[in-house]
Amino acid sequence: MPLSDIAIRNAKPQDKPHKLTDAGGLYLLVNPTGSRLWYWKYRYGGKEKKLAIGPYPVVTLAKAREARDAARGLLIEGIDPSTHKRDARREAALVAANTFAVLADEYLDKMRREGKAKSTVGKVEWLLGLARGELGDRPMTEIRAPDVLVVLQRIEAKGNHETAVRLRATVGAVFRYAIATARAETDPTQALHGALVRPQVKHRAAVTDAKDLGALLRAIDDFDGQATTKTALRLLAILFPRPGELRMAEWSEFDLAKAVWTIPAHRAKIRREHRIPLPHQAVAELETLRAITGGGRLVFPSVRTVLRPISENTLNAALRRLGYAKDEATSHGFRATASTLLNECGKWNPDAIERQLAHVEKNAVRRAYARGEHWDERVKMMQWWSDHLDTLRKGAEVVEFRTSGRPGR
Repeated sequence: MPLSDIAIRNAKPQDKPHKLTDAGGLYLLVNPTGSRLWYWKYRYGGKEKKLAIGPYPVVTLAKAREARDAARGLLIEGIDPSTHKRDARREAALVAANTFAVLADEYLDKMRREGKAKSTVGKVEWLLGLARGELGDRPMTEIRAPDVLVVLQRIEAKGNHETAVRLRATVGAVFRYAIATARAETDPTQALHGALVRPQVKHRAAVTDAKDLGALLRAIDDFDGQATTKTALRLLAILFPRPGELRMAEWSEFDLAKAVWTIPAHRAKIRREHRIPLPHQAVAELETLRAITGGGRLVFPSVRTVLRPISENTLNAALRRLGYAKDEATSHGFRATASTLLNECGKWNPDAIERQLAHVEKNAVRRAYARGEHWDERVKMMQWWSDHLDTLRKGAEVVEFRTSGRPGR
């Protein structure tokens, strides 16, 4: 006879556990302690087994019957309900453990093991921190596109459109890592293409007129701030490296006798060693600076501590003190200055200029064949460039730039 709720409520504990039997193998085990547990008895693979369903009254009679029927459906399909329940519990535990925060930390660790620049990892870590509050504790498989969009729109509402776009890409990278490691099946950020305001691309301000460059060089000569800052600005003009690579330069990277600066792979944006020929003007600047900072590791230590380099803000602030607004000149802009004027003068192979700028060729076929350093030409080019800067500094006539034709030799 099937059980009823009244019969269950009226059942009294006995000295030994006893069963209240329902239909289809379902029964309630009443223990001497008074606890009541639902079980379903079935046969699988020729053996009698039982499936624990849950305690009464948390699991009501109606719910217990639903669980029995669902388990019976699995059995018809040839699936052991007990094994299915154990696997589901294990999968649920894995899902709960694989939260966005866990995968984000793994992704950052992967970047470090791949040798990504410390500054690059730091930027990604900062971006992911913007999403941790809303997404951090949530399992990856439960995060949907609208969940990510809420985070991005909150950032957009503050006017930080570029940050929102970058965060979408960074969150997407974490999801792609999760997919590759079998912790997620889809990337919800793919559904958000077109959802954000695309910021207008702003190129870093740079002086690209030869006469204006001469004026900037004279202004740097008159700079009355820290000697390290002044030398850094001069070397940015002469060598046009990435500001971060110059700021974090170490004395061990320079061979002044051979006039070479070797930026190690772990510091170079291109992730491989990059050599820069030093014209004699750069060597002279470094020899003078060595008397000031040569006792330490860093070429350009901060005034607060020799353990850290000067910041990019220090260099840009110096340009502001010289009267150049942020839309007129930046520390990174010296690269555009050199690239523009070197290409316009027509004296040098564009590949040599690109190699000196440490640009990575975007075309895969060209990249495969453009592995030469163009070293000899770059040595001559860098000395010519430094001499040309001296000419501009004096306010003398500039070289006549070509307007067409192949570069001369």
